[in-house]
Formats: sequence, C-alpha cells, structure tokens
Amino acid sequence: MSGATMAVLATTAAVGTAYSVYAGERAAGQQQQAQAEAKKAATEQANQADQANNKANAKRADVGGLLSANMQQAQGGGSSTMLTGPTGVDPGSLNLGRNTLLGS
Repeated sequence: MSGATMAVLATTAAVGTAYSVYAGERAAGQQQQAQAEAKKAATEQANQADQANNKANAKRADVGGLLSANMQQAQGGGSSTMLTGPTGVDPGSLNLGRNTLLGS
C-alpha cells in the first residue's frame, strides 16, 4: 500500500472512532434524560395515588361524640372556656418575690 492510502485509512479510522465516541456520549445523555423523565413521572404518579388514597379515606371529626362529651361536662358543672379553670389564677402566685414591677 502506498503512503497516501495509509493516510486515508488512518484518517478514516480516526474519524470513525471520533464519531463512535460522539454517538456513545449522545446516547448516554439521552439515556440519562429518559431516566430523569421516568423518575419524574413515577414520582408524580405516586403523589397522585397518595392524594387519591387520602381523598378516599378522608378523616372526619366525630361531631356527635364531641357534642355529647360537652353536654356531659355541662351537666356536671366542670365546663369552662378558661384554661385556668373557673376560679382563675391566684394573684399571689404571679409575684416573683419582689413587690416592684418587673422584679427589679
């Protein structure tokens, strides 16, 4: 073979190798994109299934039970809207040991 033929073959081989590398990187990029899209679709589908499950099994307050419990407390006299009870807070328990404002 002549030198020119060898040069053409070497150039062709180099171009073929470069194209193979390019095509491989392009395919890898497309594969990563496809995986990302599949993962996003799976996450979205799981969210939709979770929302459908929550909608189907919605929790509701037992209004009747709350009402009857309040009625029983009202009959016993223990019902109050104050967190401290019906007697309130003893003003003496608020004193921090001094008679001046802000404990100074």
